[in-house]
Order: sequence, then structure tokens, then C-alpha cells
Amino acid sequence: MLESVGALTASPWIYAVVAASVVLDVFLPVLPSGVLVIAAATAAAGSTTAAGAAGRVPQDVPDILALMVCAAAASVLGDLVAYRLAWRGGDRLDRAIARSRRLTTAQERLGTALTRGGGALFVIARFAPAGRSVVSLGAGAAHRKVMEFLPWSALAAVAWAGYSVGLGYFGGQWLGATWLATAVSLLALFAAGAAAAFVVRRPVPASAR
Repeated sequence: MLESVGALTASPWIYAVVAASVVLDVFLPVLPSGVLVIAAATAAAGSTTAAGAAGRVPQDVPDILALMVCAAAASVLGDLVAYRLAWRGGDRLDRAIARSRRLTTAQERLGTALTRGGGALFVIARFAPAGRSVVSLGAGAAHRKVMEFLPWSALAAVAWAGYSVGLGYFGGQWLGATWLATAVSLLALFAAGAAAAFVVRRPVPASAR
């Protein structure tokens, strides 16, 4: 399996696979989109370092900027698809959200953030496990205006993509294109996810409702 992932990161198809994974993980949070982004960035960094010493530019590894743009654009696209589906979901989706304490709480926090003119919750939730799904579906189900949702979705996408690619790239620079570098970068990504989940799941203060 490791050999397969390694071969994929050296293929032009890595951009399509990353984009598809990032779009779909708003519906299937178990998809390893973060793992793919970090593995590709690690491979690019390690290969670039080795190639630089040899005096040539590698052609068979992902471009860091293209990888980040691909991941961020796919993240926004997936958010918008989930938002529109939830917007059109009707009573059935409303009942499903009402049965979920997690979704109901997220809607409350989302409404509070937008009412106060801020959407930092969008950015923080992007790092939390399934947080992106909760926020995108919650915004659509609550019929929030697209211009309240889209700018924060874009900011969250850029922050997540930049952080993930940065972890892989600098990990690869320091440790080489190894699975140790990928593992260390993933630990940092999971740590950010745990911190984000803690913030998102905090109870809403009564004074803020």
C-alpha cells in the first residue's frame, strides 16, 4: 500500500486524485484527503532537495503551488456542493439536523458567529474531524446567504491547504521524502484537528445565544 501511494505522488494524476478526495470528504470524512496532500507535498520537497543538489529540476513530482491551489479549490467546491444540497434538503434534512445534537449546536454557533459579523468558526472547523461537513451542511440547512458562507469557506480552504502542504513540504525538507517525514507531518495535522474539535465542541455560552 505504501508503494502504491508513493507511486501515485509521482504521477500527474495526483492532482485529480487529491481534488476528488477533497471534494468528496465533505460527505465522507473518512477519506484520506489530508494524508494525500501531505504525502504529495513531502514527495515534492524531498525530490526537489535531491534534484537541487544534482543541478536539475524534477518533472515527475507535484508542484507545491499547484498542489495547494488544487486542494483549496476542491475544498471550496465541496463546501458549496454540500451547502446547496443542504439548502434544498427540505423538511427531511431539517428533521435529521434536529435529531443530531452536534449539528444543532453547530448551527447555533454558526448563527452566533455570522450575527456578530465573523466566521472564524468556518476556519477552525475546517481542521476538525467532520467539522467541515457540519458547518457546510448547517449553513445550507439554515439558509444562510451564500455571501455569508463563501468568503469564509474560501479562507478556511486556503488555511487548511496551506497548512497541510506546508507541513508536508517542510517535513520533506528537513527529513527527506520518507515515511517518517509524512508521519511527523500527519501528527501535526491531527494535533491541529484535535485542538479545532475542542474549540468547535465547546458549549455555546448562554449570553452569546
